[in-house]
Amino acid sequence: MREACVREALAIIAKGGIDKLSLRDVARRLGVSHQAPYKHFPSREHILAEVVGRAYAGFAAHLEQRPRDADPYVDLGNLGRSYLDYARKHPLHYQLMFGTPLPDPAEHPEMMAKAEHAFATLRDAIARLPGRPPDANDDLDALFTWAVVHGLASILQTRATQQLGIGKAKIAEATAHTLGRIAGALGRLDQKKG
Repeated sequence: MREACVREALAIIAKGGIDKLSLRDVARRLGVSHQAPYKHFPSREHILAEVVGRAYAGFAAHLEQRPRDADPYVDLGNLGRSYLDYARKHPLHYQLMFGTPLPDPAEHPEMMAKAEHAFATLRDAIARLPGRPPDANDDLDALFTWAVVHGLASILQTRATQQLGIGKAKIAEATAHTLGRIAGALGRLDQKKG
């Protein structure tokens, strides 16, 4: 029943957004008593936290499965490509993680642990970059990298590039160009591999 509730919650969100999510609607769609979902989720926020937590877990697993490379800059580039790939393949999960108000993190530590794991993957990749100055801040550089890649992912999910007349050839170059610029900002002089 718990798994069925999570599946129905995601289906409701996919169709009408998180504002349409209610445990009563989950029960109605499953054809069970309106109290049945409450045996597994005390509130709407709890089922939403479960859905979002699973999105973060899937996202982190996708990042971990990226092609690994001994060159830390190439590995960071592969991480960026995996991020963009996940956003393209899982737009609903991506939107849930980064485009909707999250349930209170203090009340849902399991959800936040999964989110923190995904961020730690990026921070750790940055910490492995050679030649980092002693005063380098891995958290701030991870936020910078995340902001840039997230921005590109978000733009690519819209029609903005078409409306601005940016051709498909330039869009095809955007990933490598963006990741190369990130590598340059983080210290790589030879940006061609980024």
